Amino acid sequence: MHISLTELERETYKKSPIHGIDGRIKILVTLMITVYAVSLGRLDPLDLSKLAILEVYLLILMLFSKLEISHIVARFSIAIPFGLGISILQPFIKQPFMQDFSILYIMPMGIEITREGLLYGAILFSKFIVCISSLILLSSTTPMSELVASARRLGLPKVMALLFTMMVRYLFVFWYMLGRIRTAQKTRCFEIWNKKIPRKWILEQIGFTISSLFIRSYEQGERTYQSMLCRGYNVDTSVYIGRKKLHVADIILLVVTLIIITIVHLMIS
Repeated sequence: MHISLTELERETYKKSPIHGIDGRIKILVTLMITVYAVSLGRLDPLDLSKLAILEVYLLILMLFSKLEISHIVARFSIAIPFGLGISILQPFIKQPFMQDFSILYIMPMGIEITREGLLYGAILFSKFIVCISSLILLSSTTPMSELVASARRLGLPKVMALLFTMMVRYLFVFWYMLGRIRTAQKTRCFEIWNKKIPRKWILEQIGFTISSLFIRSYEQGERTYQSMLCRGYNVDTSVYIGRKKLHVADIILLVVTLIIITIVHLMIS
């Protein structure tokens, strides 16, 4: 399933109750849920219930945000292999913080599957899902420029704000450059997954593509920097961020999130 950068950014301009929330509140909500999820224990089965409730809460927010299911599935499909790949190894690994082990099954070559490792892998993957869900909700309901502006209002250093602003502005330019390179390759009948072509030659072409994109990006950066200098850019330049007031809906979402985290922490223990 292929989704371009433009289509991903288009989702952030939809109209919904979640899209209308101030970016600062959405960043704080994401940080609160992520920090709490990561801070949970490693081998407590009750933590799975806590993470499940947080995930349901995030899914409800996604429902209110009116995001397309295909969009959510595509974002999850990109991230899940990384978390699953780490979590699936845990039943076979005896971590240093595990004192006792309950062996569930012994595989060939003496590989042991432990109950503690299986529980740790499940909790680790659940944490990963909750954190990824919160990031997907944030990035899918907040434009990139608004994310940078909101982070600046929260105290992000001006140098980092300037770097992120430039990255957001030219990310689509570089993606367009890559699209032009891929179009040129397709017109010459180049296909990465063509099994009739030697793998070595395909890897060489991929290397040429990466190097070409790097050179074009470097040249574009030089032209951009020269243009900035001509327009008065210097080391003291900062990104202007206007003031923005919080509304009642913003405070409600922040308070509701705090209440849910508190209830989950106190009631399920």
